[in-house]
Amino acid sequence: MTDFPFAVVAFDLDGTLADTAPDLTSALNHALGQLGRPPIAAEEVRHMVGHGARALLRKGLAATGDVSEDLIEQGFPIFLEYYEAHIADHTRPFEGLEAALDQLAARGVKLAVCTNKLEGLSRELIDTLGWNHRFVSLVGGDTLPVRKPDPAPLFEAIARAGGGRAAFVGDSITDTDTARAAGIPCVAVTFGFSDRPANQLGADALIDHFDDLIPALERLGG
Repeated sequence: MTDFPFAVVAFDLDGTLADTAPDLTSALNHALGQLGRPPIAAEEVRHMVGHGARALLRKGLAATGDVSEDLIEQGFPIFLEYYEAHIADHTRPFEGLEAALDQLAARGVKLAVCTNKLEGLSRELIDTLGWNHRFVSLVGGDTLPVRKPDPAPLFEAIARAGGGRAAFVGDSITDTDTARAAGIPCVAVTFGFSDRPANQLGADALIDHFDDLIPALERLGG
């Protein structure tokens, strides 16, 4: 184990650890189709992700017509059932991620996940991708009564990983707002699902590839 400035590094899931957009798009379009709505392109769906499955369905309905709570309640179980059955058909880790996680673990860093994805779906995805040994804690969108950008889920994920000085890695304004509210340094990836240019997220550092993650964290922790 070598010296490293952070004891815990927490990660967002969708758009940060993995490109989940193809499978989320398929599930959303399946639900929309059952509700008589047209499909949405994957590139559009990428900018809708980040606030949880129900919010994604709400945005999908808004993009294709009227929205009502009845429609959301009707479509939500359809979305969940399909997504759970196809959770990693086309989902893939972002390039360089697993090597970066290996390097952090080799330095004694504890790894956590803090996501607005439902905890059960998050665990299933992480297991399917073979990552259950990598992350020592996971806090999902329904683990606590609040979700990101409230800082409580991030604090909880860090505490469950053993606590100590921490950094957060995400891809959206939700993530950078969460880190700022928690007073924790934030690295934003430029290749995720953000609804705005990465340089407008207010992150402490930006990375274009996971090869850049450890140098960025070392600079932030210096």
